[in-house]
Amino acid sequence: MFDKILIANRGEIACRVIRTARAMGVRTVAVYSDADATALHVELADEAIHLGPSPVSESYLKGDAIIAAALATGAEAIHPGYGFLSENPDFVEAVEAAGLVFIGPSAKAIRAMGLKDAAKALMEQAGVPVVPGYHGADQSDDLLAAEAGRIGYPVLIKAVAGGGGKGMRLVEDPADFVEALASARAEAKTAFGNPDVLIEKFVTHPRHIEVQVFGDGTRAVHLFERDCSLQRRHQKVIEEAPAPGMTEKVRAAMGAAAVRAAEAIGYSGAGTVEFIVDGSGPLHADGFWFMEMNTRLQVEHPVTEAITGVDLVEWQLRVAAGEPLPARQEDLEINGHAFEARLYAEDVPAGFLPATGRLAHLAFPAQVRADSGVRAGDDISPFYDPMIAKVIVHGPDRDSALRRLSRGLAETQVAGTVTNLSFLKALTDHTGFAAGQVDTGLIARDLADLTQVPEVTPQVVAQAALILSDLWDGGAPTRGFALWAPLARTVETTAGPVVLQVRGPDSVLVSVDGLVVEALRDRLGWTFDGDRAVPFARHPCGVTLFDGVGREIGLVDLLDRGSATGAGGDAVLAPMPGLVTALFTTVGAEVKEGDRLATLEAMKMEHTLRAPRDGTVARIGAEPGGQVEAGAPIVVLDPEGEVT
Repeated sequence: MFDKILIANRGEIACRVIRTARAMGVRTVAVYSDADATALHVELADEAIHLGPSPVSESYLKGDAIIAAALATGAEAIHPGYGFLSENPDFVEAVEAAGLVFIGPSAKAIRAMGLKDAAKALMEQAGVPVVPGYHGADQSDDLLAAEAGRIGYPVLIKAVAGGGGKGMRLVEDPADFVEALASARAEAKTAFGNPDVLIEKFVTHPRHIEVQVFGDGTRAVHLFERDCSLQRRHQKVIEEAPAPGMTEKVRAAMGAAAVRAAEAIGYSGAGTVEFIVDGSGPLHADGFWFMEMNTRLQVEHPVTEAITGVDLVEWQLRVAAGEPLPARQEDLEINGHAFEARLYAEDVPAGFLPATGRLAHLAFPAQVRADSGVRAGDDISPFYDPMIAKVIVHGPDRDSALRRLSRGLAETQVAGTVTNLSFLKALTDHTGFAAGQVDTGLIARDLADLTQVPEVTPQVVAQAALILSDLWDGGAPTRGFALWAPLARTVETTAGPVVLQVRGPDSVLVSVDGLVVEALRDRLGWTFDGDRAVPFARHPCGVTLFDGVGREIGLVDLLDRGSATGAGGDAVLAPMPGLVTALFTTVGAEVKEGDRLATLEAMKMEHTLRAPRDGTVARIGAEPGGQVEAGAPIVVLDPEGEVT
C-alpha cells in the first residue's frame, strides 16, 4: 500500500479521498489555488502545496505543477478525483513518466472512451448495444442534417468529447437543426477544445441508468446500477440505487454489458458505464443502449457504497497499489435503497443561475451522510462548481429511504447564499417520483410546480422581525416604557413592513400584512400563535429561518431605497462573474425581445443572455474571451431607439 498520495483536486471529492486515505493509514498531500488557501481539503490533508492563481487553467489544470508537487513531497501516487485532469490521458502518461502511480485507468483506456463516436464503435464490436445514430468523421453541416433526417426526429446532437451536458442539444423539428448544431459546436469548442459532434436517436421517454464497474486491468465486476434520470439541463439532481422497477433479468443483462465494456479496454479502477433506457413501460432486457463510459469515480458513487457496503475509494487505492480485485461478482449484493441529492448554491427562480456568497451557517441532520468540501465561513467562489454538499441517505427500501431524504433536506440548514434546497425538497415530495415513475423529462414537465417556493407564513415573518429588532433575547427596546399604550414600532423588512407592539419582555403583538400574530415567550422559548419558533441563523445580511425551505429576511435600508438607478430594461447585465464566450450582435443592430445577444460561461455552465425588449444596440461592453464581473453591462440598448 502507498505511504503517501497527492490528491489533484479540491472541494468535496478531495475531502472524500482524504478521509478514506486517513482511515487506511495513508498520508495525503493537498493542492490549492489562491481562492482555496483556507479550504477544508487543505485543512484536512497532512500537507498542502500552492499551485497558483484561482482560475483552473492556472492551478488545478496545471499537470506539470501537480506532478512537481507530488515529487517534492514524496508522494508515490496521484488521485485525480473527478473533473479537472481525471480523464486526461496526457496527464496520466506524464504521471507515469515521472515514476508515479495514477490512481485510475490507463491512458489507453481513457482514450478509448474519451471520444463518444469511437467509443460507440468499440462497444458495438464488444457486443454492447448502442443507440442508432451517426458517429462519423465527416462533420459537414449538410451531411449531419441529412443523417438526422435518416435517423428520424427527435435527435440529440452531442459533443464527441467531454460530458456533463455540454455541447448537447435536443432537436425536435428539422427547422431548428442548423441553429442547434452551431450552438452545440460552439459550446463543445469552448469546453473541450473539440467542436465535433455525433447525432443520436432521442428516446422519447428516456431513463438514465448507469452501472458501476471496477476492474484490475484484466477482469472486472459490476456493483449494480444507479438511476440518474432526475436531471435538468442534462445535469443530474437526485440519484438513487438501485433503479426503480429494475428486474433481476434486466440487471443481469445491463451488468454483463457493462463488464464487457470494461474488459474490452482492459479497464483498471472505478468507472461507470452509462446507458439510455426506454422508460415508456416496464424495463426489458433489449431496451437499453450504451451512451458513454466515465473513466473515473462518479459524483454519485456514495449511493453505490450505501447499498453494497463497499468503500470505492479504498478499492481504488488497493488496486492501484497492485492488489487484486477485493471481491468477486458473487460476493456482491444489494442491501436496501439509497438516494443522493446535490445541494448547490444556485438561484432556482432565476433559472438555476449559479450563486456566490459566504456561508454564514451550514449544518446537516445526524441521519444523513453529507459529503461536503465547505463549512460555515467559507466562500462559494465564482471560479468553481457551486456545489455545497451531497446529501445521502440509506434505508431498507425505497419508500423509507425517500422519507429519510425528504426529512433530511427539510432539516438541512444553509445561510449566506441562495440554494436549491427548496427545489430538492419539492422533488422528494413529487407524486410521480415517489411512485418510481422517473425519466429525464420529469423536471422539465413539472418545472413550474417544482420551482414554486411556498409562501412565507406570517408566523415566520413575525419571528424574523423580533430577531432583526433585537427583541429575541429581551433587548433594549423591551426595557423602556410608554404611557397608556403598548410600545409600538414599524420594522421595514425585505418581507414587507411589520408593526411590533411590545407588551413586555415576553409578549409582543406582531402585525404582518394586516394579520396580528401573538408572540409569547416561555421557559422553552418563543411561540407564534402557539407554534414553536423555527431554527435560525443570524448573519450580516439579516436572518435565515429554517422552516423546511430556508428563508432569508433582512432589514430594508430606507436611505438606499430607490437610489439604485441602473439601466432598467436598457442593459443586459452579467448575472455573475464569468467569461464572455460569444457575442451575437453589433453596435447599431436592431434586435427583438428574446434574441440571443451573448453567451457567458460561469461555474462550469454556459448561460445565454437575451434581449429584454425590442431595440437598437447602442453599446457593447465586453469582448469574446473577456472576463466580466457580476452586474457588468454586456449589451446596452438605445433608450430612444426602440423598434416599433
